[in-house]
Amino acid sequence: MTTPANSNESYCTFTLALDVTAGGLPSEEEIAKDLESNDTQVKKMALKAAIMAMLGGEAMPRILMQVIRFCINSSDKQLKKLCMLYWEVVPKYQEPTSDQLLNAAAGGPPVQRKMLPEMLLVCNALMNDLNHPNEYVRGSMLRFLCKVKDEEILGPLMPSIKACLQHRHPYVRKNAALAIFHAHKLHGEALIPDGPDLVEAFLQAETDVAARRNGFLMLLNQNEDLAIQFLANNMDDVGKYGDGFALLVLELTRRVCRRDPTQKSRFVRVLFQMLSSDSAAVSYEAAWTLVSLSSSPTAVRAAALTYTNLLNSQNDNNVQLIVLERLESLKKKHSKILQELLMDILRALSSPNPDICKKVLDVSMDIVTSRNVAEVVTTLKREVVKTTQDNDPTMENKGVVYRNMLIRAIHACAVKFPHVAESVVHTLMDFLSGDGGMQVVIFVRAIVEQYPELRPALIAKLLSTMDDVTASSVMCVCLWILGEYCETPDSITEAFDTITEQLGAPPFVVNKEDKEAKEKAMASLASGPKMVTKNVVLADGTYATQTVYSETKTPELDSTPHLRKMIVGGDVFLGSLLASCLTKLCLRAGDLPEFDTVALKKMTADTILIMCGVVKMAEVTVSAQRSSLADCSERITLCCRALLDPKAKELLKPHLLEDGKKTFAQFLKTLKDKEISESKSKEVQVPTTQADDLIHFRQLRSMAVQGGDVDLDDGSDLARATGYTDANSMLSNQLNHVYQLSGFADPVYAEAFVTVHDYDIV
Repeated sequence: MTTPANSNESYCTFTLALDVTAGGLPSEEEIAKDLESNDTQVKKMALKAAIMAMLGGEAMPRILMQVIRFCINSSDKQLKKLCMLYWEVVPKYQEPTSDQLLNAAAGGPPVQRKMLPEMLLVCNALMNDLNHPNEYVRGSMLRFLCKVKDEEILGPLMPSIKACLQHRHPYVRKNAALAIFHAHKLHGEALIPDGPDLVEAFLQAETDVAARRNGFLMLLNQNEDLAIQFLANNMDDVGKYGDGFALLVLELTRRVCRRDPTQKSRFVRVLFQMLSSDSAAVSYEAAWTLVSLSSSPTAVRAAALTYTNLLNSQNDNNVQLIVLERLESLKKKHSKILQELLMDILRALSSPNPDICKKVLDVSMDIVTSRNVAEVVTTLKREVVKTTQDNDPTMENKGVVYRNMLIRAIHACAVKFPHVAESVVHTLMDFLSGDGGMQVVIFVRAIVEQYPELRPALIAKLLSTMDDVTASSVMCVCLWILGEYCETPDSITEAFDTITEQLGAPPFVVNKEDKEAKEKAMASLASGPKMVTKNVVLADGTYATQTVYSETKTPELDSTPHLRKMIVGGDVFLGSLLASCLTKLCLRAGDLPEFDTVALKKMTADTILIMCGVVKMAEVTVSAQRSSLADCSERITLCCRALLDPKAKELLKPHLLEDGKKTFAQFLKTLKDKEISESKSKEVQVPTTQADDLIHFRQLRSMAVQGGDVDLDDGSDLARATGYTDANSMLSNQLNHVYQLSGFADPVYAEAFVTVHDYDIV
């Protein structure tokens, strides 16, 4: 193994407090003198200064012997830790002479490194700590040896390290296993040829969870066959070995099965056993491993069930989002399996985080079928009702955003499955007056257009709830619906009466006196109660201070309908839509022979008066819609001509009564076509099987290979038959997580590959 040229940099694996450098670092002589002090605190400061100076490039050859003489045998724990840090940065080899460097540069023999004689004393001190009666001193020294890379130092210590495997305390044993792993990884057979066999024997007798995990980690990386053999012999006890051991077993499973897919059946039982683990990390990794190794329905169903259990049992938002991402990936290839677990997935809507609720709805809406749509819609309706309950603590953070998401989801279900539209639309219309009213009225508008048989009931419900509508945009859509879809005499009459009743009689301009009185009342109400303090003379002739609070009179509640408030408030655009709606009702009533002529003339006269009042309001308004005066006047003039001029009526009636519905129907058709095209573009293209691909006969394999409760190659057979062979390849998924960190024109082009390990983003 090649050692870096600067040994100080190769061991820079720690940080120290900056108070050591206050006022500058002391000189080598001062540090050496302070190390001789009997005060432990002075020694600590001197040793810290020496470490900082050596990290800065100073050689300080005198300090090594001083540390050996005065610090190495100290019993102070902090000073021992500083000594270990010092052993990491101190130069351990003699510097080559100039002649040796010149000979090596001229093609001669390479420079042979020679260890400093003082390091023999250091090795002796390290060995003393390895044999120390205090188990925590031993464990700390074993942890330190995991950072040492020099074979000359580790060699004499190996007998002591091996002896620590038999120590009575598990803290020593688990660190001894890591130290052997480190030494075998760096120097292999040259330093510890019997390392894997030694650790295997250690595992057979070990009872501590952490020590067993560290020993299995060594076998996993250094001798895979022994790790597989140990796992096969202890398959039934894996659940008792702890979470760390289980995660290593999963890593071994992925590594072996990707290299040799025929080995899958050896790990089936342990994988299914880990799916029901009490540890969320183990069950998640087991499910992910099972799906990555096999696409059989049994494996995917078990993994999906594990994901849904984690989704509903974990409270951490990051964990839930990660699990939902896994379910999203499963949905692309195994949507039918997820359909069985749809209601369990929807249970995650109880989360207070709106992002999680949005992700749950995104995953769920694509797997709704005619068999489960009734249950889904019932669940969504129940969640919508919960958004109006003040005593529900989960709704505090979600609010209007969550309600809009639910309404959109219900709308999507109603579009796909018309038979559920009637059961949801009446419930949603109760929320027209709320913050999500715009989403509701858009949904109602689409349902009214797409399902003519529901129009009478929806129109009646809309008229009964119009008085509660407070948003101008919602009121505009309501008026458009009434103007386009009231087609019977009763509905026309009821709609006209409801609108005129809420609108009131013109004019729609506020008097100057009323406006000033209202502003004055609001200002006095906002100012709050007034306090007046004065001196008074009591009956006995003494003086006293009297404080009087005078509260303003609470103004009476305004009972003006919301539609009139909006018009009087200067909403010019709403006034234009109001005129158009009333004009359409009058024109459509004129086409019905059973409609009363006298009532029609009265409706027309009232409509003309209302439109004149709207124009007058638009002329005097000072609101932000002042610029719409010309458009409002032109549109209302056109409506007046359509009602009063027979020739204009004949020309304008088809456009006013039919073009609006036709345009809206075409808009809905365009949206549906767009959704269909997007769904087709998302479909996975199934690759074709190459002509020279090897034919795989699972039935001809040996029975030993087929052992296990479930054969994971069932999915492989199906994949080969359908031409899909990417079930075991993670390359395409990995490339999807590569992110560009710099531009193509930068001096250094950088990319990052994002992975998730134990809920951490790496």
